[in-house]
Amino acid sequence: MKLLMVCLGNICRSPLAEGIMKAKLPNHYMVDSAGTISMHEGEHPDKRAIKTAANHYIDISRQRSRPITRKDFETFDKIYCMDIAVMEDVVSKTKNEEERQKVSLFLEVLGDHKNAEVPDPYWGDMNDFEKVFQLLDKGCEAIKNQLSK
Repeated sequence: MKLLMVCLGNICRSPLAEGIMKAKLPNHYMVDSAGTISMHEGEHPDKRAIKTAANHYIDISRQRSRPITRKDFETFDKIYCMDIAVMEDVVSKTKNEEERQKVSLFLEVLGDHKNAEVPDPYWGDMNDFEKVFQLLDKGCEAIKNQLSK
Protein backbone atom coordinates (compact mmCIF):
# COMPACT_ATOMS: atom_id res chain seq x y z
CA MET A 1 0.00 0.00 0.00
CA LYS A 2 1.35 3.41 -1.01
CA LEU A 3 0.03 6.60 0.61
CA LEU A 4 0.65 10.21 -0.46
CA MET A 5 -0.04 13.21 1.82
CA VAL A 6 -0.58 16.51 -0.01
CA CYS A 7 -0.77 20.13 1.13
CA LEU A 8 -0.02 23.44 -0.57
CA GLY A 9 3.75 23.89 -0.24
CA ASN A 10 4.78 20.54 1.25
CA ILE A 11 6.60 22.19 4.17
CA CYS A 12 4.10 22.05 7.07
CA ARG A 13 1.07 19.76 7.07
CA SER A 14 1.97 17.02 4.60
CA PRO A 15 5.52 16.48 5.93
CA LEU A 16 4.06 16.15 9.43
CA ALA A 17 1.42 13.71 8.14
CA GLU A 18 4.12 11.72 6.32
CA GLY A 19 6.27 11.51 9.45
CA ILE A 20 3.38 10.53 11.72
CA MET A 21 2.08 7.92 9.27
CA LYS A 22 5.54 6.38 8.83
CA ALA A 23 5.89 6.16 12.62
CA LYS A 24 2.56 4.31 12.89
CA LEU A 25 2.85 1.88 9.96
CA PRO A 26 5.15 -1.09 9.32
CA ASN A 27 7.98 -0.53 6.85
CA HIS A 28 6.29 -2.40 4.00
CA TYR A 29 3.98 0.60 3.57
CA MET A 30 5.28 3.44 1.40
CA VAL A 31 4.40 6.93 2.63
CA ASP A 32 5.42 10.16 0.91
CA SER A 33 4.28 13.76 0.73
CA ALA A 34 3.99 16.46 -1.92
CA GLY A 35 2.58 19.93 -2.50
CA THR A 36 0.37 21.42 -5.15
CA ILE A 37 2.84 24.27 -5.72
CA SER A 38 6.56 24.05 -6.44
CA MET A 39 7.52 27.25 -4.59
CA HIS A 40 9.40 25.34 -1.86
CA GLU A 41 10.73 22.52 -4.05
CA GLY A 42 13.88 21.00 -2.57
CA GLU A 43 13.47 22.74 0.80
CA HIS A 44 13.28 20.97 4.14
CA PRO A 45 10.05 21.25 6.13
CA ASP A 46 9.33 24.44 8.07
CA LYS A 47 11.53 24.61 11.20
CA ARG A 48 8.41 24.73 13.37
CA ALA A 49 7.10 21.54 11.77
CA ILE A 50 10.46 19.84 12.36
CA LYS A 51 10.48 20.96 16.01
CA THR A 52 6.86 19.90 16.58
CA ALA A 53 7.53 16.45 15.12
CA ALA A 54 10.73 16.15 17.18
CA ASN A 55 8.75 16.96 20.33
CA HIS A 56 6.85 13.73 19.56
CA TYR A 57 10.03 11.72 18.75
CA ILE A 58 9.47 11.87 14.97
CA ASP A 59 12.28 13.06 12.69
CA ILE A 60 11.09 14.82 9.51
CA SER A 61 14.25 16.94 9.13
CA ARG A 62 15.54 15.04 6.08
CA GLN A 63 12.36 15.36 4.05
CA ARG A 64 12.42 17.62 0.98
CA SER A 65 9.50 19.48 -0.54
CA ARG A 66 8.36 18.39 -3.98
CA PRO A 67 5.35 19.12 -6.16
CA ILE A 68 2.82 16.42 -6.99
CA THR A 69 3.46 14.85 -10.40
CA ARG A 70 1.50 12.86 -12.96
CA LYS A 71 3.46 9.76 -11.93
CA ASP A 72 2.06 10.04 -8.38
CA PHE A 73 -1.39 9.09 -9.68
CA GLU A 74 0.07 5.85 -11.03
CA THR A 75 2.33 5.13 -8.04
CA PHE A 76 0.07 5.80 -5.05
CA ASP A 77 -3.01 3.87 -3.93
CA LYS A 78 -4.39 6.69 -1.76
CA ILE A 79 -3.80 10.45 -2.00
CA TYR A 80 -4.83 12.38 1.11
CA CYS A 81 -5.34 16.14 0.75
CA MET A 82 -5.15 18.53 3.70
CA ASP A 83 -7.89 20.94 2.60
CA ILE A 84 -10.57 21.47 -0.04
CA ALA A 85 -8.54 23.86 -2.21
CA VAL A 86 -5.64 21.37 -2.30
CA MET A 87 -8.05 18.54 -3.10
CA GLU A 88 -9.66 20.49 -5.94
CA ASP A 89 -6.21 21.20 -7.38
CA VAL A 90 -5.18 17.53 -7.09
CA VAL A 91 -8.46 16.31 -8.61
CA SER A 92 -7.97 18.72 -11.54
CA LYS A 93 -4.74 16.84 -12.35
CA THR A 94 -6.43 13.41 -12.53
CA LYS A 95 -7.09 11.98 -15.98
CA ASN A 96 -9.81 9.42 -15.18
CA GLU A 97 -12.23 8.18 -12.55
CA GLU A 98 -9.79 5.54 -11.30
CA GLU A 99 -7.29 8.25 -10.38
CA ARG A 100 -10.06 10.46 -8.96
CA GLN A 101 -11.13 7.64 -6.61
CA LYS A 102 -7.67 7.65 -5.01
CA VAL A 103 -8.07 11.27 -3.84
CA SER A 104 -9.79 12.27 -0.58
CA LEU A 105 -9.68 14.84 2.19
CA PHE A 106 -7.32 13.62 4.91
CA LEU A 107 -9.67 14.22 7.84
CA GLU A 108 -12.71 12.61 6.19
CA VAL A 109 -11.36 9.38 7.65
CA LEU A 110 -12.60 10.65 11.03
CA GLY A 111 -16.18 10.78 9.73
CA ASP A 112 -16.73 14.51 10.38
CA HIS A 113 -17.10 15.84 6.84
CA LYS A 114 -18.07 19.31 8.07
CA ASN A 115 -14.65 19.82 9.73
CA ALA A 116 -12.54 17.85 7.29
CA GLU A 117 -9.87 20.47 6.62
CA VAL A 118 -6.49 20.55 8.35
CA PRO A 119 -5.74 24.24 8.97
CA ASP A 120 -2.48 25.57 7.56
CA PRO A 121 -0.26 26.55 10.51
CA TYR A 122 2.25 28.45 8.33
CA TRP A 123 1.14 31.92 9.46
CA GLY A 124 0.67 30.81 13.07
CA ASP A 125 2.89 29.97 16.00
CA MET A 126 4.11 26.80 17.69
CA ASN A 127 0.69 26.27 19.30
CA ASP A 128 -0.87 26.14 15.83
CA PHE A 129 1.69 23.55 14.74
CA GLU A 130 0.93 21.46 17.82
CA LYS A 131 -2.84 21.64 17.14
CA VAL A 132 -2.21 20.52 13.55
CA PHE A 133 0.02 17.71 14.79
CA GLN A 134 -2.75 16.45 17.08
CA LEU A 135 -5.31 16.53 14.23
CA LEU A 136 -2.91 14.72 11.90
CA ASP A 137 -2.12 12.16 14.58
CA LYS A 138 -5.84 11.35 14.99
CA GLY A 139 -6.26 11.07 11.23
CA CYS A 140 -3.18 8.88 10.83
CA GLU A 141 -4.39 6.59 13.59
CA ALA A 142 -7.76 6.24 11.83
CA ILE A 143 -6.04 5.52 8.50
CA LYS A 144 -3.84 2.91 10.18
CA ASN A 145 -6.92 1.25 11.68
CA GLN A 146 -8.66 1.26 8.28
CA LEU A 147 -5.65 -0.34 6.62
CA SER A 148 -5.43 -3.11 9.21
CA LYS A 149 -9.03 -4.24 8.64
